[in-house]
Amino acid sequence: MQSSGSGVRILFMGTPDFAVPSLRALAHNGLCPVAVATGPDRPRGRGRRITPTAVKVAALDLGIRNILQPPRVKAPAFAHEVQALQPDIIAVVAYKILPRAVYTAARLGAFNLHASLLPRYRGAAPIQRALMAGETKTGVTTFFLQDAVDTGQMILQWPTAIRPEEDAGMLHDRLKLLGARAVLATARRIAAERAHPVAQDDTLASPAPKLFPRDCQVPWHKSAVAVHNHCRGLAPYPGAWTRHHGRLLKLLAVRPADGSGPPGTVLQTAPLLRVACGTDAVEVLRIQKEGHRRMECAAFLNGYTISPGELFC
Repeated sequence: MQSSGSGVRILFMGTPDFAVPSLRALAHNGLCPVAVATGPDRPRGRGRRITPTAVKVAALDLGIRNILQPPRVKAPAFAHEVQALQPDIIAVVAYKILPRAVYTAARLGAFNLHASLLPRYRGAAPIQRALMAGETKTGVTTFFLQDAVDTGQMILQWPTAIRPEEDAGMLHDRLKLLGARAVLATARRIAAERAHPVAQDDTLASPAPKLFPRDCQVPWHKSAVAVHNHCRGLAPYPGAWTRHHGRLLKLLAVRPADGSGPPGTVLQTAPLLRVACGTDAVEVLRIQKEGHRRMECAAFLNGYTISPGELFC
């Protein structure tokens, strides 16, 4: 079994690409995890080939061979596996909600990285929800795990400004790097037993629940600025959607523009696509027709029939 050079036994838990920089930061700075827990290998992509998670690929690349892939984190067998590792610290980045029997197995504590300035945007979609709400600042927070999700005592909190044209994909890629630095700093503090956690103020809490398709429909009745924020908060995935003659279209980038008319009314189609909102209008920059690749709107208009006066809904 591999051990970290510091003598501190760290168990890392994570699954998607967002967690990979944090794992690498630990491994490259004397805190290589003794084991990694991640999601099961699953069919992924268009070919539905059985594929390991991004974290598993990174762990193997780092020489970590002790990889746990429980089908259910609440199963007693997983708790027994974790307890047998005798971890000093459990570091969690984009993993499942852990039962108490798992996260209390860490001698010095288990902590999580969250992509918001807690207690704001507790939940599964903090990056998207912050952008959709028009926030101008976000950040990352590390905190000790407790039973209620995203409510534990905070260890580190690092803010960053949200750039005006940044979408969820861009912000995700910045926060995963900022988060990696925070995970490393947090692990070092816990290992030195100088974490000094601070309680969250629950009166300032706001939710960031999981996104469902109904949450992604373009709210044409709102202002152009709100529509702009809605679309960038959902780009590139899952994508803000609207319908035109029954066809589903995803608007992956828009910008506020001048114009007025009933919400959702197409105002202009050449040389650009401009659509009325509740207040003002937006110009569509990137778009994707259902079952097709994403396109710049100018290219889309060359092969799609749409006229001023028609309606998006």
